[in-house]
Amino acid sequence: MSADKQRLEDMGNSGEYLSSEFLEPTVASIISTQVGDGSVPDLEGGIVEPWTHVECAMAIDVGDFHGEAEKAYEWLANMQMEDGSWYANYQHGKPKDKYKVSHASSYIAVGVWHHYLVTGNKAFVERMWPCVRSAIDFVLGMRGPNGEVYWARDIEGKICTDYQITSCSSTYLSIKNAVNMAELLGKEHHRWTEAGDQLRQAILKMPLPIVEEEINDVFAMDWYYPALCSVINGREAVDRIYTSWDKFIVHGKGTVCNLKKQWVTAAETSELAIALAAQGEYEMSAMLYNWIHHLRDEDGAYWYGVAYPENEIWPLEKPTWTAAAVVLAADMLRPKSPTNLLLDHNGSVLL
Repeated sequence: MSADKQRLEDMGNSGEYLSSEFLEPTVASIISTQVGDGSVPDLEGGIVEPWTHVECAMAIDVGDFHGEAEKAYEWLANMQMEDGSWYANYQHGKPKDKYKVSHASSYIAVGVWHHYLVTGNKAFVERMWPCVRSAIDFVLGMRGPNGEVYWARDIEGKICTDYQITSCSSTYLSIKNAVNMAELLGKEHHRWTEAGDQLRQAILKMPLPIVEEEINDVFAMDWYYPALCSVINGREAVDRIYTSWDKFIVHGKGTVCNLKKQWVTAAETSELAIALAAQGEYEMSAMLYNWIHHLRDEDGAYWYGVAYPENEIWPLEKPTWTAAAVVLAADMLRPKSPTNLLLDHNGSVLL
């Protein structure tokens, strides 16, 4: 049996949830929020965060709205500062919180590479290359002594010497995709490759602080992001996910955001589904993806999450990036999809 056929069998009854007809309203809910300048706020009139903005652009591309996706990336290029960074967030076209987050600044590399996988448009990669190069160099200027990348710079430019598994893992994926771009364009990337290797080793030494006897303040993203972002792969990644599965999962609903809070979110559940698919666990990924839709609204958008034991939707918001995570999870489950080519860790892809 071919790998693609096996994957489709693993999908079980997910087929209807993967169809264009099912996903079109979800993509439309993102596009309807996109502003004329290309930015995609979390809610109408809300804030734009560079990381979630890229995630939305990727979902828009999956929906075949490539012009709108390019406008989203061009907005980033227009807003990029001389040092290669962006502020933490913007509202109505102006900076709101003026600190700078490392993984948010580097994530444009993931988005631009995803756009290339969707469209094969090398000219767009060439046009965005200076922006990507400057962003990665900015982030590598925030490295610690062991290769870790610190989380943020404050408004005065001082590095906050704190690092996180999730942030560092996302940055690692960004570096990996920036290297893919460099190879495509024939650019030198030895320094980036070396920095990525050092960052990976640093992440591997960051413990996930779960204690059996008590519930700690542990975020689900720190649990699954190394598997999602290819920091670890294969059996090591699968074992990491399943070892802590029962701590984070509300069966039939999804994953909680934080062990201290019984709050299942559509975005984290979608990302966990992506991480499982990235490691070849398609059946379990499809199961999670099937669970997500209890948070789907009539317009195709998705509620942020639901709190337990109250079983109440909270907050009463449907962020664009939540819809985007669902779309990318769906796309990950399609054989040879752009998202699958981006995140499946069986090898690099050059068109």
